[in-house]
Amino acid sequence: MSRAPSWLERLRSLPRRAWLVLGVVGLTLCSVALVGWPSPKPGTPDAAWSAPESRRSQPPAIPVDGTSCAANVGAMADFTPVAAVDLPTRANWRNRTPQYAFDRTGAVAGGFDRVGYCLELNGPAGPQWVWTAMTAFTTDAHQLGPPTRPGQIVRQRVNDLEVASNVEGLTSGTGLAGYLEMWPNNYGTGSSGQISGAYADRYDADDDVSPALGYGSFQVHLVGATRPSTTPPVTVLAVNGFTSANAPLSIGIGSAPAGHPDWTFAGNAGSYTQRRLTVYARPSVLTVQRHPADRQLYPRDGNNGATVAVSGTVTDARVSAVQLKVTSGADGWEYSAPAAAGKDFSFRHRINAALREYRFELRVLGDGVDRRVRLWEGVVAGDVYVVQGQSNAVAAMHRGSSAAEESPYIRSYGSSTADRTLAATARGWNYAVGDAGRQAGSVGQWGIRMAHRIMDTYQVPVAVLNGAENGRPIGFFQRVATRPDDLGTNYGRLRQRLVGAGVIRDVRGVFWYQGESDNDDAAAHVAGFTALLRNWRAEIGDSDTRYYVFQVRTSPCGVSTTARLREAQRRMADTLGVTLLSTNGLSGHQGCHYAWEQGYRELGDRVFAVVARDLYGGPGEGVAPPNPRSASYSPAGRTEIVIQLRADDPLTVEPGVAADFRIEGSKVTVVGVAYRDGGQLVLTLSGPADGASGVSYLSHAGAGPWIVNAVGTGLLTFQALPIGPDRPTGP
Repeated sequence: MSRAPSWLERLRSLPRRAWLVLGVVGLTLCSVALVGWPSPKPGTPDAAWSAPESRRSQPPAIPVDGTSCAANVGAMADFTPVAAVDLPTRANWRNRTPQYAFDRTGAVAGGFDRVGYCLELNGPAGPQWVWTAMTAFTTDAHQLGPPTRPGQIVRQRVNDLEVASNVEGLTSGTGLAGYLEMWPNNYGTGSSGQISGAYADRYDADDDVSPALGYGSFQVHLVGATRPSTTPPVTVLAVNGFTSANAPLSIGIGSAPAGHPDWTFAGNAGSYTQRRLTVYARPSVLTVQRHPADRQLYPRDGNNGATVAVSGTVTDARVSAVQLKVTSGADGWEYSAPAAAGKDFSFRHRINAALREYRFELRVLGDGVDRRVRLWEGVVAGDVYVVQGQSNAVAAMHRGSSAAEESPYIRSYGSSTADRTLAATARGWNYAVGDAGRQAGSVGQWGIRMAHRIMDTYQVPVAVLNGAENGRPIGFFQRVATRPDDLGTNYGRLRQRLVGAGVIRDVRGVFWYQGESDNDDAAAHVAGFTALLRNWRAEIGDSDTRYYVFQVRTSPCGVSTTARLREAQRRMADTLGVTLLSTNGLSGHQGCHYAWEQGYRELGDRVFAVVARDLYGGPGEGVAPPNPRSASYSPAGRTEIVIQLRADDPLTVEPGVAADFRIEGSKVTVVGVAYRDGGQLVLTLSGPADGASGVSYLSHAGAGPWIVNAVGTGLLTFQALPIGPDRPTGP
């Protein structure tokens, strides 16, 4: 516990203006000149700013803001300096509190709506400074400085970025788009794909956070306002290496002229004689309880739209009115309500499910106050889908990019990372990307292709939440009844994302692609998926949600000689009421995964065709995967088998497909395959199939030949389909 300050310390803490008043009084009463105590040296620790156990019951006196930013930026007038730190050459702040010069977080205990940073450097290029401010990304003022403890991760876009600086080449202005990379963790160069122009082979505005602490990033970047964008990212300020035990700090304003653009590993702190970071916050005048999020997709309702609510309570006596301005393209709407301290306000606005974004701006008016207090951009209404399973549901890039499928109208929420700490901090809406796996916004290549086709064909925004994880058996995905939200489980991570996005009861379709890691164990796979489906139907939806199951190409990967699991998946349409999807017919198969061309791209097209038929009134002919109903011998004898399919869609039979058929219980082989009108496949045998018990189609890894329908979907694999004595007369 901190000791109470002495009277001398209290006297020292008085601001300079108070000293002037005391001086006048002293001269009048005593005619004695009074000389004030000197201020503490810059950088002397005055409080453990971000350590809860060290907070003072009363904040110290307001320090004089003598920063270069305050001297040059008029827009800082409403901001309060809440902390400052003179950056050392080496910090080693891992799990420790930086040595802050002052702590004024109590001044914004009632809340704040914007945060700002002033970084001042004096080095080889002379005095440099930068001011940047943005919409608040946290409600805790103790989380505004360089993060030093586990879980303090901020990796997100920010709206209405303001930048001012004396550094040549750094863009100054307001209303800019920004991106924050703030964490105590190690990180790599891998890109999430959220920031156009960021690279995967260097440290810049879109790096990949690692679970372990050990280096630290405190970075603000200018970025393009949308994804995709032609605007390259630019670093505004960077303080790196503060949780490293040995590395010197790497500091900079603007993008680094050499090395990594975000100053990572620059190790240049020793080249500056001044290195001060001052943290600011703007006290709020109201609280907001309900509001949209940036880039949020609201599930559309039966009236082809959604209602967006904005409500809260005024906290500042100066406020006499609250306004909500909504804009979308050239259209605009404005709402206003009288206000007073302690009075609630509430607005509701309808948005249409169309390829248009909505912008919500909340403003206040009153005595000496006229300002925007909150801004939410990129809000849309549309349809929601879930992708789940293992690596072919992750569907990251293996060969060929799906970047051309990206669109501002395709979204995702949270991150599919398997790390519980990273998952807990990824709570925001993102632009969907197809190439990157297990990142914020990752939806997979076939997932983004499907979403793009829906968006383009039906002119509606689409959100995809992908919870898949590579190489996992069916048991990995199960719900734990006593802790369904546990971030240590795959089910809990996906469930929390659905709840956080506000869409858990509004999912139109769930896609399941898994089974390779079950190693052809049909019983375990069916039992596990049956339990999972039961939980999904209870929590996500039953009659209003469609469930789609991919029949895997092989189980395990690369082994096509066994088909027990694939046959069990084929029967799920009858036993579990799901819709089957085929992976046969894709020649871009690489043994386990798929290339983009002739692989995930075409898979996305075929998924779209089925979804369009089921949910959007699209065409149905030639869409369903060819699926056998029965088999029988032809009247010509046991040298010919007729397979009756469940649909009479015309099929293309490519030369060489006979090698994928087996006659169970007989040594004869299939030497020819032909399609016959009425939905029939006619198999010609090498001889009489005496003793045969069934017929199987095993498919194969790699490229064709195939039996496909009009959209290129291949015949489903089947095993030991019983052979009846007579050819059927119809389906």
